[in-house]
Amino acid sequence: MSIDHVAESPPALRRSLSLPLLVLYGLGTTVGAGIYALTGKIAGLAGMWAPASFALSCVLAGFTALSFGELASRYPRSAGVAVYLEAGFERRFVAQLGGGLVCLSAATSSGTLALAAVGYLGDLVPIQPNVALAVLLLTLSGIACWGIRESVTIAGILTVAEVGGVLAVTVAGAWFLGGGGGPATPAPAASPVVWVGVLSGAVLGFYAFLGFEDMVHVAEEVKQARRTVPRAIVLTLAITTALYLALAADAVRTVAPATLAASDAPLTLVYDTAGGPVPQAIGIIALLGMLNGILIQLIMGSRLLYGLASEGAAPRCLGRVHPRTRTPLLATAAITAVVLGFALLLPLESLARGTSWLTLALFAAINTALYRIKGRPEAPHPQVEVGRWIPFTGALLCGALVLRDLIAQLR
Repeated sequence: MSIDHVAESPPALRRSLSLPLLVLYGLGTTVGAGIYALTGKIAGLAGMWAPASFALSCVLAGFTALSFGELASRYPRSAGVAVYLEAGFERRFVAQLGGGLVCLSAATSSGTLALAAVGYLGDLVPIQPNVALAVLLLTLSGIACWGIRESVTIAGILTVAEVGGVLAVTVAGAWFLGGGGGPATPAPAASPVVWVGVLSGAVLGFYAFLGFEDMVHVAEEVKQARRTVPRAIVLTLAITTALYLALAADAVRTVAPATLAASDAPLTLVYDTAGGPVPQAIGIIALLGMLNGILIQLIMGSRLLYGLASEGAAPRCLGRVHPRTRTPLLATAAITAVVLGFALLLPLESLARGTSWLTLALFAAINTALYRIKGRPEAPHPQVEVGRWIPFTGALLCGALVLRDLIAQLR
């Protein structure tokens, strides 16, 4: 008697992320610790016109965000950027290079946040920095391995705390201003000098809107990804913009822009000036934001490695999914090891500068890829589509920002 054996298919990622969870994930990687520091720097450049800088930043980032939305609708794959680049440039090595650069960017970004978090933690409690760094990354890696729904839920809780911090500062400022407080600093009339400051602030604020590029790499774990991912990107951008505009408007009227610019913790300064009830709350929330940023980068980086392995562009072992957790454990361990190595070996400033340049260069390439794809009738049809001028403009803007960064570094 013969028995026919049916080979079981290997476990795959679990589609368990709904639109609300994906928006929380997007907010967690967008409304990060950066806004807690960038607000002061932007106020120093744009003065009382800081809200205009944030509005313009949204426009600058919006072109690339919309490009990512359409690409996710055409190719809802975990390999994300690598798939987009291969489809756009029709060269496998371009996809492999792009995927590697995104992993590198995720690792440098996580390393930057990890160093900043350990530094802040050291101000609160006595710790041995390298030990704390290892414990922190291993703990967050364990959460990322737990399961996509579980890890994104934890990230969502931390995101609520981050957004709550921004809202607390905004409400405290509004309450303070409503009582007649705040510096008597009227906004200057629009002039060429003012608009130069607004534009400089907008370029810096661009980085406070990044995060949509991470959302596409969990597409294989999203329900109805072709529609859900683009909608989540737009919702995340809209919510973020509303939060930043309200925050900037209250911040520059509660504390003079020059004073904000001189502070290392501008939102804490606004909160304290406005008489917030728990003085240390904003600093603690900023720390939680750093931890959330690391967790989301580990999730994104591991899914990208998994996607690259599934596409044959990385070692196949990185594409293995644990049958119970349905997460790529080896890929998560690999990205965690790279992050730990960067954080131990490279200074904070080098990591931050490298992250900025890599991200902008990739954005320029991604916009160019979509522009080329849209010229091909045989390309997969998306459920969400934008005009061809969107990626064209996005590529020009990102290319200009790359050039600006390079010139700044050469000075």
